[in-house]
Amino acid sequence: MSGLIRHIFTVLLGLFSSRFGRKCTGVANRVCTYFWIGPWDTGIKTLKSDKYFLLAESAQLDFVIRTGLLAPMLASGTAFVNVSQLVSFMRPVRLFQRVRVDTRIMYANEKCTYFSHEIYTRDTLHAEVLVKMKFKRGSLSVEPFALLQIRFDEPPAQLLAWDQTLQAMASARGV
Repeated sequence: MSGLIRHIFTVLLGLFSSRFGRKCTGVANRVCTYFWIGPWDTGIKTLKSDKYFLLAESAQLDFVIRTGLLAPMLASGTAFVNVSQLVSFMRPVRLFQRVRVDTRIMYANEKCTYFSHEIYTRDTLHAEVLVKMKFKRGSLSVEPFALLQIRFDEPPAQLLAWDQTLQAMASARGV
């Protein structure tokens, strides 16, 4: 339930700020989103591991709104689906801390878009969540360039290693 509430507030604040406050930024830029960590996000006193993914998803929604992607997505009936997520923890996030999630697109190819969500308190990095995402229109995948209007050269080494791991996992399952 806390994820739904956070998503609703994120959408409302994102729409309000993009309409009346900060100007929209381009998809090639970083978007900073702020959240408070409440009792519904923690175990005893630190952020639970599954909540990092919720923070990343809310920040991704904010990114879509503040970069101006929301209008073309809605007009074309396009949604996004997270295909895979990977998190790296550095330091715990405590109850009642304010966190900043810096979201950017690391890379996009003909099928997927890769997001990086870095989670900070003040200027200290606590975690990074990588998200492999597809744009979908019904059951069809939409090439990211159709919405993003930017192309990327080479994928970063960490994304290549992640994709190799995903392929190895699929091979082990016989997929």
